[in-house]
Amino acid sequence: MTLLSVKRTRTLGPPSRALRYLPVSALVLDLIVMIGVFVLAVLGRSRLDVFDTASGIASSLQVAGPMVLLGWLVVIAAFGGYRDDVFGAGTDEYKRVFNASLVTAGLLGVGCYLAKFPLSRGFFLLAFGLGVPALMLGRWLLRQAVHRARRQGYLQHRVLIAGSAEHVDEIAAVLHREPWLGYEVIGALLPRREMRGEHTDSGLPVIGACEDVTAEVRASGADIIFFAGGALTSAAQLRQVAWDLEKDEVQVVVAPSVSDISSERVRIRPVGGLPLMHIDPPRATDASSIGKRSFDAVGSLALIVAFTPIFLFAAIRIKMHDGGPILFRQTRIGRNGEEFTCLKYRTMVVNADELVGQLQTDVGQSALLFKMKADPRITKPGKWIRRFSVDELPQLFNVLRGDMSLVGPRPQVAQEVALYNGPMSRRLRVRPGMTGLWQVSGRSELSIQEAIRLDLYYVDNWSLVQDVSILGRTVGAVFGSRGAY
Repeated sequence: MTLLSVKRTRTLGPPSRALRYLPVSALVLDLIVMIGVFVLAVLGRSRLDVFDTASGIASSLQVAGPMVLLGWLVVIAAFGGYRDDVFGAGTDEYKRVFNASLVTAGLLGVGCYLAKFPLSRGFFLLAFGLGVPALMLGRWLLRQAVHRARRQGYLQHRVLIAGSAEHVDEIAAVLHREPWLGYEVIGALLPRREMRGEHTDSGLPVIGACEDVTAEVRASGADIIFFAGGALTSAAQLRQVAWDLEKDEVQVVVAPSVSDISSERVRIRPVGGLPLMHIDPPRATDASSIGKRSFDAVGSLALIVAFTPIFLFAAIRIKMHDGGPILFRQTRIGRNGEEFTCLKYRTMVVNADELVGQLQTDVGQSALLFKMKADPRITKPGKWIRRFSVDELPQLFNVLRGDMSLVGPRPQVAQEVALYNGPMSRRLRVRPGMTGLWQVSGRSELSIQEAIRLDLYYVDNWSLVQDVSILGRTVGAVFGSRGAY
């Protein structure tokens, strides 16, 4: 069986019923968070010295509290914060909750002013000052629980993909690569002229023809149909399918022939009833901006100060082990192909570079992204230093002096760069990073192709928000030691 062969063998059944309860779960969670925040706001209003004491506060809150609570939930619902399609992925869910909270605060403030209602200003500030981040945190925790359940095979959407075999396999590969999305691909629909076997090249079962899409969706019990390239012959056909399936609670998704493009670069503009997808230019230039450089300089300096005890402890352990040099200095290729000296704590024997050629021959691996488990060159202290990525800490000085960035593609040596072909050279358009998408997505467990794909995605879709997100995920990757060897 190939990459996209069915992960779990089981009979086809109805879509996960638990998916229907996600909006209700989010509503209950928001209600619990709001009640907790309101209690804290009342206690803070009465006990903190920064607020003046006044009479009648308790009675006003008894009236306003339940109304504010109900109104806040209603506004979130009005902004679509409990829609089925906002859970699990993207920033839309957070934006809706955040915007709804700001509107609630504004409406409450204006309403109390116009009605001359004596709502405590201290309660107002504490309720929304604590409530907004608490709601966002609650939604994030709910999302983590959903992702965990989906990786274990629960909360799955049953998906059919219709289109030409090549496009179907491309879309299926993306969905297979991201199991936390909860898309379980149960089969493919191909144009009748392409139906030559029971499976696509990647092993996805072919269950019918695109021309019979409505009947096949109903027969398979799918709750999402993806239309890839080659599935439809006209816009009228898509419209008819949407009409036919509107009573079956089946989502119709059009998957364009684009991948590895972030949502921030995609804009949909309807023109004469035709939705046109506009894709902004790649952001490699932005990834080398003054703002990113300032973020790197301030961040690296703060981390150097914070990690000083770890710096000293690691240096002492390395020196006491074999008396060799503490730091390993290696020439790496940086932005625009310029060479720089990359600093790391030495975790291998002193003559490690002399042994690498023989090891590559023994394991049959090329120089590009060379890594191996149970590397015999690693010293005893080097094992725990590598496990928790302590060996990378000296690179903070590379970041401080501008050779590297906190987040970016993995820095590589000249022999690796010499093997680049085609789009791989785009990695050199930005400063290499101490961490990146490759690290938070599995590090050494990734294939060469997957690591390169993630680096190219980062270069083309850079944003400061993504950098902050990657740094946060790096903490979990380091303490989990996933893919570190």
